[in-house]
Amino acid sequence: MAVRESFLEGAISELGTDEVYWIKDIVVAVTGENMEVMKSIIQKYQHKRISLVEAGVTRHRSIFSGLKALAEDQLNSKLSKPEVVIIHDAVRPFVEEDVLLKVVTAAKEHGAAGAIRPLVSTVISPSADGCLDHSLERARHRASEMPQAFLFDVIYEAYQQCTDYDLEFGTECLQLALKYCRTKAKLVEGSPDLWKVTYKRDLYAAESIIKEIISQEICVVMDSKEDNKHVGHLLEEVLKSELNHVKVTSEALCLAGRHLQQIILDQCYNFVCVNVMTSDFQETQKLLSMLEESNLSILYPVVVVSVHFLDFKLVPPSQKMENLMQIKEFSKKVKERNILLYGLLISYPQDEQKLQESLRQGAIIIASLVKERNSGLIGQLLIA
Repeated sequence: MAVRESFLEGAISELGTDEVYWIKDIVVAVTGENMEVMKSIIQKYQHKRISLVEAGVTRHRSIFSGLKALAEDQLNSKLSKPEVVIIHDAVRPFVEEDVLLKVVTAAKEHGAAGAIRPLVSTVISPSADGCLDHSLERARHRASEMPQAFLFDVIYEAYQQCTDYDLEFGTECLQLALKYCRTKAKLVEGSPDLWKVTYKRDLYAAESIIKEIISQEICVVMDSKEDNKHVGHLLEEVLKSELNHVKVTSEALCLAGRHLQQIILDQCYNFVCVNVMTSDFQETQKLLSMLEESNLSILYPVVVVSVHFLDFKLVPPSQKMENLMQIKEFSKKVKERNILLYGLLISYPQDEQKLQESLRQGAIIIASLVKERNSGLIGQLLIA
């Protein structure tokens, strides 16, 4: 797979994970001054399938450099020639696996395939004097997007035959396959997520999309899964009621918790750890240990809200607070592993009406922490 630029770590990191297991190798074309940065990204995210090549001064020269690394005729190459190669831009970090599969399948049948989207603006051609020459009928034309896929022999032959003018000023790989190999590409409808991160303001939009994606599931972790009267289940039901757009599940916390480990493997990035009538963090620490061992937080930050249901009438608040203040130290340690730890206190027991109100307030706080992922609040104790 050839990737033109290293604009966002996310594009490389997402495709480099085992989730897209059928992609054998990823070749990233990187400018010389950014080579060390990319090497550090690969090391940071523990990627095994990524190779780096030096980029050219234009798009086509960078892609050609990547293709050469995959060709069998290159000396000392550690990569093997693929049947199909995908070409993608790192500035489009939100490509879905489904789109990749569609263009690969189409390329196997037609020799070349590419994602397209409807035009959102009319394309016009100006004359030499800066006046309108003509415009294109928007309904008849489409915007060419990435990813694109090709039989490797087709696209490699096209690049070997193309002129210096093509390499210097061309931008469309599908056109090269058509021009030099007479291969008509199959056009595949792409998703709206294929937009490019081009300007600084786009980074903020990208960050917002990532937060939205990883905030769609919350796992409530408690010491007992079977007891339906457990206050953790009451909190779970309130979360489901208040956050009807979010998937809320629950699991028992134990060292051999296979179900919980599976949820972590399935990439849930938000956890609510329920602690009843205790101000220590033993249960929360168990969860944090599991998360650290899983390396889930390598790519995106994981939110853990340690919820403590406490009866302040039985034990003086000062004694409980002394234990609870340990959260600051815990939060500093796990922040280094990209885990955001927050504390939430709920008075318990209460009469049913007051408890429901406290649970509702707690759910609102949890939803805000999960959505915003505010690093300024880590290690803080919030009260519902």
